[in-house]
Amino acid sequence: MPWIIIGIVVLVLIVLIVPAYNSLVQLRNRVRDQWAQIDVQLKRRFDLIPNLVETVKGYAKHESETLENVVKARNSYVSATTPADQMKADGELEKAISKLFALAESYPDLKANENFISLQADLKDTEDKIAAARQFYNDVVLQYNNKVQTIPSNIVAALFGFKTEPFFEAAAEERENVKVQF
Repeated sequence: MPWIIIGIVVLVLIVLIVPAYNSLVQLRNRVRDQWAQIDVQLKRRFDLIPNLVETVKGYAKHESETLENVVKARNSYVSATTPADQMKADGELEKAISKLFALAESYPDLKANENFISLQADLKDTEDKIAAARQFYNDVVLQYNNKVQTIPSNIVAALFGFKTEPFFEAAAEERENVKVQF
């Protein structure tokens, strides 16, 4: 009789643990997949940046600091090894690119250059895709983190070492009000 009770308890535990574990694994994999989708779009952006920098160089030779900052920010993302480091480097890169486009406003010939216009349009399209990928990533992270933190799956998460994932958040300077001057 005690073996039957132990067997029922083990069976109940298996029936509860296996689905919770599988669900956590599926959500963790979706988080990783969504991060990879962001990475794909960032790679596309990185492929565009050298061409953009070379195009601007021809018109703005004395603006080397801005161009160097774009290249430096791009390289810091490439060398980042964790999602948190990549998120930080991505914020720096966005800031550097916006300065590059602001610089272009000072050069009417550059603004009219077909190659620059095309690269700018491609980069804008890529930025839109990055924003959408970030939103999907955060949605999946929310689902996963909820599963890791709610009962009864939090018990399974603790047993098997599932940890919450960070959201993709804007850097502090990106949250500040934009100053527009005419």
